[in-house]
Amino acid sequence: MIDSAGYSPKNLHFGEEGRKKLIKGVTTMSNAVKSTLGPGGNTVLIESVNHLRGITVTKDGVTVARSIDLLDPVENLAVRMMKEAADQTATSAGDGTTTAIVLTESLVLGGLELITDKHNRTEVLRNISEITTKVVEKLKSKSIDVTDDMIVDVATISANNDRSIGTIIADVYNDVGKTGMVTVERSQTSDTYSETTTGIKVDRGYGSPLFINDQKRDECIFEDTMILVADVDINSVLQIENVLKPIINEGKKLLIIAPCNANVLNTLAANVMKANLKICVVAPPNFGYKQHELMQDIAISVGATYFSEGTGDDLSHITYDDLGHAAKVIVGRDKTVILKSNENINQSEIDERVKQLWDAHKLAKQKNDKDFIVERIASLTGGIGVIFVGGNTDLEQKELYDRVDDAVCAVRSALEEGILSGAGKSLYEISFDELLSGVGSEEHSVACKIFKTALQEPLTQILRNAGLFVEDIYKGDETNGFGYNLKTMEMGDLISMGVIDPLKVTRSALQNAVSVATTILSTNAIITMARTYESQ
Repeated sequence: MIDSAGYSPKNLHFGEEGRKKLIKGVTTMSNAVKSTLGPGGNTVLIESVNHLRGITVTKDGVTVARSIDLLDPVENLAVRMMKEAADQTATSAGDGTTTAIVLTESLVLGGLELITDKHNRTEVLRNISEITTKVVEKLKSKSIDVTDDMIVDVATISANNDRSIGTIIADVYNDVGKTGMVTVERSQTSDTYSETTTGIKVDRGYGSPLFINDQKRDECIFEDTMILVADVDINSVLQIENVLKPIINEGKKLLIIAPCNANVLNTLAANVMKANLKICVVAPPNFGYKQHELMQDIAISVGATYFSEGTGDDLSHITYDDLGHAAKVIVGRDKTVILKSNENINQSEIDERVKQLWDAHKLAKQKNDKDFIVERIASLTGGIGVIFVGGNTDLEQKELYDRVDDAVCAVRSALEEGILSGAGKSLYEISFDELLSGVGSEEHSVACKIFKTALQEPLTQILRNAGLFVEDIYKGDETNGFGYNLKTMEMGDLISMGVIDPLKVTRSALQNAVSVATTILSTNAIITMARTYESQ
């Protein structure tokens, strides 16, 4: 509330009182989210104006986290910080949001209990950050590379042990390759299925139905095709006559990926119909900077010279040598697939572009930006797969979509950094490592105790959700990778049984949890906007 003097009153909370309110927010949120963890996890029913009929049913931790807002402003600050941990984990690894929240809660509660007035709080939190670095190195030393046979297990675990979904995802990744791109979309039917494309996929179709040469499929299909790539407006056929003459004279095929005005489009379409020219026009994909980057990728992939308005290129100077080449193009109503050939391809240029894109991927902060970069890499190096998620109801489709999207991201993370024993066992094992022995200063000892308990909490919560207790399952046997499979109800080597987690998911969850927890534990003053109500 802002008064006529132009200032807004604030509420202030200090020390222990403020931290307790933050912790209440943490535990409230965590209780809702952590109930979804593991094979024995439960679904959460959410009232949401963002979904059909205002209801969402999900086991996806980040969906639950994003739906939570609390009435008390201080408690809600904690919720917003927890969401940050969940979102950062989802952005970097695509999964592990529930684990991040479970770890955050344990670190915060442990800090509240064990850090007293006799301790140097800043020193304790510094030790926690240092321990995190060492634990991450331990996790990296435990990880193993993913084989093709393991992909189905990674996807199945992340899809809440749905083997049929895991199989679909594994089949798509096997088709497109490890550098390929897999995306998830909603199906228009109740069926869940996949489609794969080996080549470049352009999200634009033919500019006119007159370009169709396969009436049965409503597609224009050319083999051994030349390609013109430009974002310069083609306002007259004379602009590209240097290209059209050899195409017409030699009876070749031409795909034009460029913006054409109506007159040019109609002229080319009419000549296709009357003179039997083999030409098809497709508009450039996307908009703005993304269009420019995608067009560059297409040009590199087919060996074409990219004529861009942004760099002042004059399309009237284009020659036949500036065209690219494709083994085959399939142009549909709303998409185009270009199957690359080896002609005119500069592989070293492609490799350099891919390297630059992976560097950009590491620096990108938003999930949409990361996905766009991976899609570009896939176009340059591998294939593209799409999983269409169906459902008999909107609720069923939404819940399944969340799980499939998580599983796809988990597989990508596993391919990038390898895998670990799943079910929280890798973190649990490290909790018994000598690096957490607590030898050293009092502050270091406290940091080790806090961290030790937190590392055990994901495994404990997974068992708790299944109605089991850790002391009944693990009776002093901490053999590396040896653990309990909740699906088969037996002990064994977790990786060989398919109970696995991507290293990137576990690492990201831990690092983001520590970041949020140390911020909360170091807070001594909290300022919020004054509300006209009092929290109950």
